[in-house]
Amino acid sequence: MSEYAIRVKSVSKNFKIHHEKRDSVFESMTGFFQKQKHSEILQALDNISFDVKNGEIFGIIGPNGGGKSTLLRIISKIYSPDSGSVDVQGKIIPILALGLGFHPEFTAITNIYQSSILLGFKKETIDTRIKEIIKFAELEKFADTKVKNFSSGMLMRLAFATSVFVDPDILIFDEVLAVGDENFQKKCAKTILSFKERGKAIVFVSHNMGLVREYADRVMFLNKGKAQTIGSPDDVIAAYGDFCRERDKISNVSNE
Repeated sequence: MSEYAIRVKSVSKNFKIHHEKRDSVFESMTGFFQKQKHSEILQALDNISFDVKNGEIFGIIGPNGGGKSTLLRIISKIYSPDSGSVDVQGKIIPILALGLGFHPEFTAITNIYQSSILLGFKKETIDTRIKEIIKFAELEKFADTKVKNFSSGMLMRLAFATSVFVDPDILIFDEVLAVGDENFQKKCAKTILSFKERGKAIVFVSHNMGLVREYADRVMFLNKGKAQTIGSPDDVIAAYGDFCRERDKISNVSNE
């Protein structure tokens, strides 16, 4: 068995961004009928390579628009890279957006079954864990409620509980610890550490440097689609801090 849960090699990803070009007032007024469409290529990721070992917590930090969410979606097989490769060993569950994969007209219990089965887990496995999932998510009174009536916090609790109790080999999440009250955040953290102790891999994105420093074994600073540096939490957070201070300095000068 490989010591690596995830191996990302030379991954790049581009998106085509469409624009409507109008050069005059007349064109703007008549643009509803006559649209001149132009496009540009946005390079979301540029030759990204890194590995994540079994039992490792790997953090990703960087400014908005740097490519973090795109990278998580490629690792999770939601997007395909334009070039490069991603090798994932074991079952992976991503928690990338509130209610991702949930049907608003289905109840919490129905959504647990549906999302888990779509991810490749057997109904019999879910049967044995359904009560634990609902209890962990603190949704005992809402198990038969349609999720369209849930708050954002309830949706995230349901998504996190479903993901961890079907026990994947790899857990991918984006700012999950930023949602929910303090008690639920502590439960999430405890569960994440138990995953690590059992040799499972975790990749997460966060803007909370305190959480990154506390939980990550290694960190990558991603900016404009490029991996600026990969290393210890303290070193990478320091590099990101230098970047932010320089960016803010330039911004303040340009606004004077």
